[in-house]
Amino acid sequence: MLDKPTMDTGDILRLSLLSPMTLSFVLGVGATLLRSDLKFPDQIYTGLSIYLLFAIGMKGGAALAVSPFADVAMPAAASLALGIAIPVWVYAALRRVGGFSGADAAALAAHYGAVSSVTFIAALAYVQRLGMPAEGFMPAMLPIMDVTAIVIGLSLAREARAGGAWRGALREILAGRSILLLGGGLAIGFLAGPEGYKSVAPFFSDPFQGALCLFLLDLGMVAAHRFKDARKVGPFLVTFAIAAPLLNGTAGVLAGWAVGLSAGGATVLGTLAASASYIAAPAAVRLALPAANPGYYLTAALAITFPFNLVVGLPLYAALSRLLQ
Repeated sequence: MLDKPTMDTGDILRLSLLSPMTLSFVLGVGATLLRSDLKFPDQIYTGLSIYLLFAIGMKGGAALAVSPFADVAMPAAASLALGIAIPVWVYAALRRVGGFSGADAAALAAHYGAVSSVTFIAALAYVQRLGMPAEGFMPAMLPIMDVTAIVIGLSLAREARAGGAWRGALREILAGRSILLLGGGLAIGFLAGPEGYKSVAPFFSDPFQGALCLFLLDLGMVAAHRFKDARKVGPFLVTFAIAAPLLNGTAGVLAGWAVGLSAGGATVLGTLAASASYIAAPAAVRLALPAANPGYYLTAALAITFPFNLVVGLPLYAALSRLLQ
């Protein structure tokens, strides 16, 4: 167990708001609001996302190779439980309280149960910066929660069940870039082990933080383009897109504490639970639930929940994790 960091909640908040990651994201938002001509070519965005996901997978696989099964089993079980519970409660709340259609409620349930790989990567970098790094095997938790949540979310929709469309969506998830790169990287890192990883660490480890800043700069511009859509989705969905990560993030941190994760590990698990997918889930939902409104699930996940977690959520989950240690 790591020693509790000496910093207080104010220090955690300051490090979040003044981190190169957050400031890069804010710069991207500002560039769009100022109508700057700054724009990343699609090839650069794709290249950065491939690098970041593969690097996280490779490093996590090397750590997984030397992690005792008993250390991994309980966090994996907690991730599986969160991947089931989150879409169930989200679907019920949106149907009964929000009055959403079955397709829209299921689409949002899949997005909020699934994981934002970018938020996850930011969380790993953030806890490292705080001096309370997460367990090396935490990247293995992402595909567990991601696949489980999307399958559960889509299975809640009557139309997806009736047509068997979620089976095709499952193939879309597993073949998608996020899971393929992360899972493939995990497998390669696991088979190569720490000694094998050392030979590629200068490429996959040292430049990682700089690549992440560039990636978040671009995502700031992408998110800012959707800010105007927040006015169209209504106050209920805006409130939900802020309340859901707080509830899910708290549940994730508590689950991490219960299964014995360090403060950094519990923070990362809380961030996984709090995040909403806007890469893997949209592809699956588009295939399985064509009747669902993309304006709802894309705006909520990308324009509201993602920046909220990056700027406000991360320091809150980290502060709660410290209190529990």
